[in-house]
Amino acid sequence: MTSPRRALILIDVQQQYFGGPLEIQYPPHQESLPTIARAVDAATAAGIPIAVIQHSAGVGAPVFAPGTPEFDVHPEIECRKTAAWKSVVKQYGSAYAGTDLADWLRQHDVDTVTLVGYMTNNCVLASAVEAEFLGFTTEVLSDATGAINLANDAGFADAKTVHTTLLTLLNSNWAAVPNTADWIQALDSRQPLTRSDLGSSAVAGAELVPQV
Repeated sequence: MTSPRRALILIDVQQQYFGGPLEIQYPPHQESLPTIARAVDAATAAGIPIAVIQHSAGVGAPVFAPGTPEFDVHPEIECRKTAAWKSVVKQYGSAYAGTDLADWLRQHDVDTVTLVGYMTNNCVLASAVEAEFLGFTTEVLSDATGAINLANDAGFADAKTVHTTLLTLLNSNWAAVPNTADWIQALDSRQPLTRSDLGSSAVAGAELVPQV
């Protein structure tokens, strides 16, 4: 079995997500942020490439505005940054859209991308889905990502429902979804992580629904 050539991608671990209406709710950022830092430390020790992504809504925007404290990467991550890290500013949900991230990954011979950061329900989801088209295998760390409560004309979902539902969705087709401890073990042993597939997920899901 071929050993994966991994890179760790830190998606939008920005101050915007630590207060106000976009504050990460599940898992709470008080838990997910130290876990993200743990993943960074493991990636650094393993010598794998690391990229840090920041979302920009443009100067003067109400959120994610460059030049504001909310735009900045959280200090817990910023203090770990080295000159070897790839820094990317994006304008779309996917970390790949309109950026040179994919080219940088290919230059480093990466075939497996590990996503951590925020939000599960937006940029993590978009990045994991686009990676299929780009040819990258994706891993999403369940306890190093996070979601918010959502409500609109289509309905309401609390952050735990949003997070767990989307991770189940991703694992059914687009990504392996381990916790960080299992990922570090796989990183140390240079082993791939398995994911489910749509057919198996559908069969298992049907078996869990009571028959009428």
